[in-house]
Amino acid sequence: MKKKLFHKIKLFLGIGIQIFIISVSFQNCDSNNKLTTNTPTPSPTPPSTPTPTPSPVDDSSDPLCSTVDLESAMTSTLNSVSVKNEFSFLVERPDGRQFSYNRGSSSLNDLYQSASTSKLVSAVIILRAVDKGYLTLDSKPQDYIKNGSTVIWSIASTKPLYNYITLRKLLSFTSGFTSTDTDVLCLSNATSDFQACANNVGYVNRDKPLPTTPQFYYSSAHLQVAGLMAIKASGASSWQDLFTQFKNETGLFASSTYDLPSATNPRLAGGMHWKATEYFAFLKAFKNGALLSPSLMNEMISDQTPTADLAYSPLIVALNEAWHYGFGSWQECQSSTYNCTPGTRISSPGAYGSYPYWDRSKNYIGLVANQATATGNFPEGISIERSVRSQVESWIDCH
Repeated sequence: MKKKLFHKIKLFLGIGIQIFIISVSFQNCDSNNKLTTNTPTPSPTPPSTPTPTPSPVDDSSDPLCSTVDLESAMTSTLNSVSVKNEFSFLVERPDGRQFSYNRGSSSLNDLYQSASTSKLVSAVIILRAVDKGYLTLDSKPQDYIKNGSTVIWSIASTKPLYNYITLRKLLSFTSGFTSTDTDVLCLSNATSDFQACANNVGYVNRDKPLPTTPQFYYSSAHLQVAGLMAIKASGASSWQDLFTQFKNETGLFASSTYDLPSATNPRLAGGMHWKATEYFAFLKAFKNGALLSPSLMNEMISDQTPTADLAYSPLIVALNEAWHYGFGSWQECQSSTYNCTPGTRISSPGAYGSYPYWDRSKNYIGLVANQATATGNFPEGISIERSVRSQVESWIDCH
């Protein structure tokens, strides 16, 4: 009896031990039913704080900068710049923030004599006639300067420049004209007729030789003829008619005028009165591509004088800088030889010291409005802007 009971207990215990071993073995098998070592799980430790990866340095924005402090610094610089005349300054960065400054009694709402700042405006107005299909960049004066069907252009077909002059060359001042404003007195004569004066430009230059290489000659002559071509081609009655159309179509220059030397004989290369606020609005529309088709805009801001001989440039005379030219505007280069990227900085400084510009490398526009008492003062506007440029560009990069 006792032996049978002992045998049953032994059998029971043997079966239990086998079940335990099988259970443990099953728990320690991996997915391939291989026996694995059951290493005790260590006590969990709190996760460590990961070391952040440094962000790339953004050179375009200093997190420690202050636009207010930079604007205060710009004001201090403009207060201290040495100039002959009171002036106003306005600049706008790509996000639309503006900074303005007025020295003395000068104001952005004053009327300023344009001098050559009107060249940029006149070129845009003429090019809009091209955009409308009235003429092309390859059009010649004799194509449109007519009385009915009779050509009345003052350079005869037998003269060297007759087939050389095109609208493109007139707008880039490479037409072959080398007359100064004193050579064409009607450009400063209030009683002269606009058409007669433009024809007089041709007459004064009628015997000029055909250039063997493109020749850039800065003067008022080219735009006066280009303007007459646009008037005739578009069917406008006068430059005032064309300018009124431009104002109505764009909403620009509401109170600005072409009136020097007179409204009936405006000098397109330097005969406006404008308010700085209105010129700045024009500059902004120009920058935003709102005034010309993309193709003509590209032509206008391209270097139209890459191989031209700079026969006369006031920038070489006054600053020893070899700027090139687009259509009615300069291609700036702060060097005695042109070694700059074309189209980087577009401007149209005037002889009374005003200086509108578009810096395309940082995509901002600015205007120095300056009213000197005499011409020959255009370096002053450039000097004012350069005195504060580095601060302006820091301000542009500060967000």
